Amino acid sequence: MFQFFAVPKAGCRRAFPRHLLCRHLLCRIAILAIPPLAVFASLFLGTQQAGAASPDRPNIVFILADDMGWPDLACYGHAFHETPVLDRLAAEGMKFTHFYAATPVCSSTRSTIQTGQYSARTGITDFIQGHWRPFEKLIVPKIDHHLQAGVKTPGDTMRAAGYTTGYFGKWHLGRDKTHLPDQHGYDVTERQLGKDFQRWRKNKARGPKGIDFLTDAALWFLEQSKEQPFFLTVSHYAVHIPVEGRAKTIAKYEQKKKPAGGVNHPIYAAMTENLDTSVGRILNKLDELNLTPNTIVVFSSDNGGLRKIYTGVGETISTNAPLRDEKGTLYEGGIRVPLMVRWPGVVKPGSVCEEPTTTADLLPTFGEMGQAQLPSQPIDGASIVALLKDHAGSLDREAIYFHYPHYHHSTPAGAIRAGRWKLIEFFADGSLELYDLQEDIGERNNLAAKKPQLAKKLQKQLAQWRQHTGARMPTVNPKADAARAAQWWSRRNNKPLDVEAMRRRYDSRRADAPSK
Repeated sequence: MFQFFAVPKAGCRRAFPRHLLCRHLLCRIAILAIPPLAVFASLFLGTQQAGAASPDRPNIVFILADDMGWPDLACYGHAFHETPVLDRLAAEGMKFTHFYAATPVCSSTRSTIQTGQYSARTGITDFIQGHWRPFEKLIVPKIDHHLQAGVKTPGDTMRAAGYTTGYFGKWHLGRDKTHLPDQHGYDVTERQLGKDFQRWRKNKARGPKGIDFLTDAALWFLEQSKEQPFFLTVSHYAVHIPVEGRAKTIAKYEQKKKPAGGVNHPIYAAMTENLDTSVGRILNKLDELNLTPNTIVVFSSDNGGLRKIYTGVGETISTNAPLRDEKGTLYEGGIRVPLMVRWPGVVKPGSVCEEPTTTADLLPTFGEMGQAQLPSQPIDGASIVALLKDHAGSLDREAIYFHYPHYHHSTPAGAIRAGRWKLIEFFADGSLELYDLQEDIGERNNLAAKKPQLAKKLQKQLAQWRQHTGARMPTVNPKADAARAAQWWSRRNNKPLDVEAMRRRYDSRRADAPSK
């Protein structure tokens, strides 16, 4: 028996309202012959009901993919992947073409989403636990392994404004029970889904990467929360490696004619479509509950797409072309990601915004959407609500910044995007690369030598920003050894990584369950 939403201990500041006992068991469980669920208890809600959502206080559903590259969706130009639901979401809302993950890896970007701060300020500048190269030229800085005490999240912000808050899926901002989403403002999370959650999520009958389970949980949350404003985050584990897909969907892509260019991996394509289908189930539920008119839907990714494991061993999964490079780098392929926002009555359908924006902008944006008071902590991001109302508008800020002082798919570096110009500074040798993204989206023509004054100006601005945010920097490694520099070690056990074991672990997989 699966136990979900256990009653909180005495003293819990969020009470269970009696009228919200579960009315809806996930209907697909019976179809799959999975053991029946225990009756859900109710959602954590405030002692005062806020009333149903309204145009002034809309519901918000935020769907976050893991490692989905900027060109992975058909509406962003992919010629092989089929993503009809997300294409429709873009057609019904606004598509951002210059939206950035504030870092090129998951945990650090997620810290910017949850705080409104750049990762240089949060102290989570790499993924948790991460890896390192002990014999490289630089010793990379230590990272925090959870959000700092007292920092407020969108969950805290929206709950304080009377919203019911839910978070299902990947967190990656702290592993112990004191640093999980339910300790950061989210009323209903995986901890309330019971101790069997991980086993159930991994059951292939629930779909690759737990996509279907997370969607089922989201549908239940929507059903239970429909009478009051809600803020729901669905944070998928897809499309991260190992890529998996339903057998029927994989077979479709294996038989489909491939474009002349690109990687066009059938299992990666299948998982992308499986995720797209799950988004459709959420949109259909909003329609069914008559919530669509007063619900904002936001879709994005935590970093750019992966081409290959950072060790260089294993299969090639995807490409971010026409962008350069991949996850783990500060080139556009590592940080530029999709963003789509549907806001009925506010966002013009089919509109496209070219203003540079970043994941640090999401917390203040959610706050303004729900007329919530922002937390008192420093906020580096800016609300993009004005852009949602006018896609040709501007946020009128000098630049956005990136800080990734770690070895991964590249070497430690920082970057600044100021208008059409982007500067990357590599910390190991101080080299600079300057690109005109308006003319050179693929970052092929380094203009640093041709425009030295502009390069130095942006470098100075980047250095001032690092000082302002307290960015941690790498230092010279006295034990550097060129012969051993390429060795990868684990932060978890301080031992060398087994590269071949990693390859086997991340090989793509087929889901054996029949397609639904």
